[in-house]
Amino acid sequence: MRLVTTVFLWLITTALLAVAVPSMWAQRTVVDADGYAALAETAAKDPQLQKAMAGILATEVTSYMSDNGYDVDNTLINGVASAYTANPTFPDQFALANIVGHRWMFTDAAHQVDGTDQWILDLGPMLADESFRRTLGNFGVETPDTLPVPVTISDTWRPGQLKAAATWSPWISIGSTILTGVFALLTLTAARSRGKTLAALGVSALLVGAAGWAGLEVARRWINDSLNRLSGDLREVADVMVATAEDSLHHWLNLTLAAGGVLVVFGVLVSVLAGLRRRDV
Repeated sequence: MRLVTTVFLWLITTALLAVAVPSMWAQRTVVDADGYAALAETAAKDPQLQKAMAGILATEVTSYMSDNGYDVDNTLINGVASAYTANPTFPDQFALANIVGHRWMFTDAAHQVDGTDQWILDLGPMLADESFRRTLGNFGVETPDTLPVPVTISDTWRPGQLKAAATWSPWISIGSTILTGVFALLTLTAARSRGKTLAALGVSALLVGAAGWAGLEVARRWINDSLNRLSGDLREVADVMVATAEDSLHHWLNLTLAAGGVLVVFGVLVSVLAGLRRRDV
């Protein structure tokens, strides 16, 4: 009966850990606004994203100036944009611009663009850079406070569609983490052999880490289908953002695998030492 109880508690612990790891990562990296900004800032250090954003900025600024009656050489603007995105100040301003998109997804405070509820990437904070202000000023054009670029991933997406995630994610992540610890302790308490149980808990972490890697590969197909709705430089930006998020999750999964390996080794050592002690007695 004790063995059955231990196995049952171990299964619950494993299931809770499988919820805790991805939910805690999602809460800290995607759902939390500061975490998402940090993710965007990290992605903005990638040369591929910098090149794509330079293209977007050049296109939008040229279009803005054309609307104001100025015929500008796109090569000139592209040079200014490329120099700006390579500047150390760019990642922080890119993160600030992405906060608007995060608010669009996770709150009801949708940013309106021409009377629509589209998700936008606001380039306004980037154009506040001195290089753009000086270039636009040379043509007598005032730097706009906002320059929105609509982003369409799916026709079914609406503002605040992930609001429920923002509401429940903190509770799920914290709750599952606490419960994982509680049931791990209960498993150790119910077991006859602490060493074998520690090793079994390590196996749980190994299973969760491996399953996470496999699950991410499966999810990548769905993500690619969504990204295929984008094109050009916006697609490049989205690809880098997704790749950065994947690298972050891989890091969490690798830590889970490492912790599992340590627990397995420690559990085996405890079992061996316990066996030697019983022989001495």
